[in-house]
Amino acid sequence: MKLARANWAGLVIDAPAERLGVDGFRFGVDGGKTADQDANRIWQENHLDADSDLIHYGALVQRRAYALVERGTDGRPVITHETPRQFAVEYEQGSRRRIAAALKLWRDDWTNMTRATLWLPGSIHYFATRREAAGFAVLRSELRTWDPLMLPGTTDGTATNPLGRVPAVDFVNRRNRRITGFAEHEDILPIQDRINLSLINLIAAMRYGAFRQRWAAGLEVDEDPVTGQKIQPFQLDIKSLWTTDDHEVRFGEFASTDLVPYVKAVESATQDLAAISRTPPHYLLGQVVNVSGDALKAAETGLVSKVRDRQRNFGESWEQVMRLAFRVLGDEQRAVAYDAETIWRDPESRTLAELADAAVKHGAAGVPWRQRMEGMGYTPQEIGRMEIDRAHDAMLAPAAEPTPLPTGQPPQDSRAVIGRGDVAQAA
Repeated sequence: MKLARANWAGLVIDAPAERLGVDGFRFGVDGGKTADQDANRIWQENHLDADSDLIHYGALVQRRAYALVERGTDGRPVITHETPRQFAVEYEQGSRRRIAAALKLWRDDWTNMTRATLWLPGSIHYFATRREAAGFAVLRSELRTWDPLMLPGTTDGTATNPLGRVPAVDFVNRRNRRITGFAEHEDILPIQDRINLSLINLIAAMRYGAFRQRWAAGLEVDEDPVTGQKIQPFQLDIKSLWTTDDHEVRFGEFASTDLVPYVKAVESATQDLAAISRTPPHYLLGQVVNVSGDALKAAETGLVSKVRDRQRNFGESWEQVMRLAFRVLGDEQRAVAYDAETIWRDPESRTLAELADAAVKHGAAGVPWRQRMEGMGYTPQEIGRMEIDRAHDAMLAPAAEPTPLPTGQPPQDSRAVIGRGDVAQAA
């Protein structure tokens, strides 16, 4: 049964997760033309190039994940990933986005205690217990065993919330399917079980029915003189040949079990899984022989559409995380900048030739240079470095030679010639 496990559900989750990449953030305070450098610093300080995947995977697998924004000892924002196994939130009455309270419950191995932290808009409460179990069910049933935790700067385990709001943000996957979230693999679990069952039957048929069983008719079988049991005349062995002196004996073999129906059953279930989860079939079956690029792109259309939907939902949450981070820094302008935008990596797979051709056509249509570079997949940091290099190259480029005047035309003054050279250099 261990050999029959094929984790297609993991691939269904990996397919969209590997295309969810955040490149930066824009705020309307500067017109929203370039990525915000302060937001990028916050992102890099908290190692979110790597750790943002924890939040994305957590939401895709467990329906939801959380980001906690706190003030570090140096006054800078600290952003951490929180799992729903240890973290829970309560929303304001009638709202599914404004969080009224957040609770974290975990086992502290350093102090050998189970700790809990409760965030409210105006206060933060710390609790601890000697109970070893750290679960929300234990929290509800053992309230009397919890004591306030006297941390530095607290009064009876209570401190003032410096942000004035709950510093938690939820990342809910497929909120439009279920308000509490819906995991990527929930739809395909019955199909995954069907695939595993088909593989179990396939392996059993391979082990017990695929080998051709031989038979012998008219053969005298000797008996053991002591026990009276029949003595096996032949042993099944790839190196052995069955022979006998009796010309009346006939040999033969039974047909092996046909494994093709088992394989087709697995392939059929896999195709159902691909259709329901919108995972490209060539991801699952690996059949990419003699397939054109347009056909592969069409096969990935459903996956790209799904990724863009996740980007819209998760982008709202990342923007809220950044607003909280700027609130920690005291930047009230960006703390309430609701025109913030998350810059996502392009989820589509394009060749370099396709990107370059699109950039040339966009340039002819008047699309600005920076927008064309973003379309080619460059990150805001790469585009910033390229802008500096372009300015440097323009300064080092030789000045354009003045255009010679036709014969017989009176010479122009120096100001006119210099002006024409300036125009040529600007072009």
